[in-house]
Amino acid sequence: MAQDKATFAQQKQQMATGKGFIAALDQSGGSTPKALRLYGVEESDYSGEAEMYGEIHKMRSRIITAPDFTSAKVLGAILFERTMRAEIEGIPSAQYMWEKRGVVPFLKIDKGLEDKADGVQLMKPMPGLDALLAEAAGTFGIFGTKERSVIHEANADGIKAVVAQQFEVAHQVIAAGLVPIIEPEVDIHSASKSEAEALLKAEIATALDALPEGCDVMLKLTIPSEDGLYDSLADHPRVVRVVALSGGYSTADACEKLARQPRMIASFSRALAEGLFRQQSDAEFNAALGGNIDKIYQASL
Repeated sequence: MAQDKATFAQQKQQMATGKGFIAALDQSGGSTPKALRLYGVEESDYSGEAEMYGEIHKMRSRIITAPDFTSAKVLGAILFERTMRAEIEGIPSAQYMWEKRGVVPFLKIDKGLEDKADGVQLMKPMPGLDALLAEAAGTFGIFGTKERSVIHEANADGIKAVVAQQFEVAHQVIAAGLVPIIEPEVDIHSASKSEAEALLKAEIATALDALPEGCDVMLKLTIPSEDGLYDSLADHPRVVRVVALSGGYSTADACEKLARQPRMIASFSRALAEGLFRQQSDAEFNAALGGNIDKIYQASL
């Protein structure tokens, strides 16, 4: 399903004004075993990488096909590359999400994090990114991308480098006809979290001001210590939406903190999958997932 202009415009409008949140279903190789353990699948239950990814795809498919996983509350979902290339009920995953669920598909494109330097972790190089972006838009109908770096300390040089790299990649994504979700996560355990967030906001504002008209982005940020800190970024003409990452908070904590941010909606992964187990009957699984979806939806209003 190639991306077309009418669909893209409809998806952009949904992301800009819709009520709901973005589901993060993009665990990669490093975080997959942990996600599976939380779901009740031990490493002894599979052999090798292919079987591991097979198990995580079963989990993601179970979530995506659940009755409550629709655009009534879930505006979009971020997919891992393997999920994009896989199928759900015989239909390519992104196409299934949009056509059957009304959920806008995004693709995680980063390849993980560099070692910590200047209080931050930049993104590793992304060889072949232009080809991947062309395929995502042209073959799979992906709307946007997500790319993550991490800020551990209020280090001005480090934060400047993170934002510069994020916007450099964003320009590549925009050139391919996609909308980037820029994700410079601030570690929730940072001793200088508030100071780091103030520095980050200033750097992002400067970078946004430099974007030409028509070059629009989304922001995925840690829920700030100061309520409403990012409201002015959400109002920037180049910003489609500002979304929040759960950052390791429990569902209850993340939702309570998010509810105090009037211009942010959720983009949670762990919080979405909390309390979901392979061993549950479909009725139990759907009830647990439905409860999580509703909590996150209510906090995003």
